[in-house]
Amino acid sequence: MKKLIILALLLSVTSSVFSQETLKIVWLEKYEWKLLSNQEDDNVHLIEIIPGKEKAENWTMLGQMMSLKGAVGIPMDKAKDLMFDQTKSTSPDARLTVFEKDEEDEFPWILFKIENPNVNGSKESESQLWYIRQGKTSLYVNFIALKKKKLKDDFIDEWSKVFKESEIIDLSEIKKE
Repeated sequence: MKKLIILALLLSVTSSVFSQETLKIVWLEKYEWKLLSNQEDDNVHLIEIIPGKEKAENWTMLGQMMSLKGAVGIPMDKAKDLMFDQTKSTSPDARLTVFEKDEEDEFPWILFKIENPNVNGSKESESQLWYIRQGKTSLYVNFIALKKKKLKDDFIDEWSKVFKESEIIDLSEIKKE
């Protein structure tokens, strides 16, 4: 349990003077996540996680959280299109499906999947369920990926719930308590 609390704190906090907020996602405990990478510069904070029993060289599931610092006022369709265009540049057979979006929310969001039957012209497949959310100071781009041609409905339902239950946290409020 102690490891889980430390991991939750690590995954939910972006250490930036620029931003006083973060997107808190409670990743499913059953995978016993471990940190694959944590990189940050002035513009981007990127964290990647894999299930604890997997190895970096041959993962089957990958979680990614990216904070684009200072990216504000981005329409959700534009954010989605940017991610899909980036995927299409290396996987021309990729398919996009939008599930939900809410541009009227205080923190607009969109949920969609990209399924890639072959990545970079190889026989490898990778598909992702994406969740993008606009904060006050950053754009939060997250996905859960599987090395599969298609995502099953139960996987989409389970992870859609995880993403939609996430919340923007004002770090300055936490520090006051």
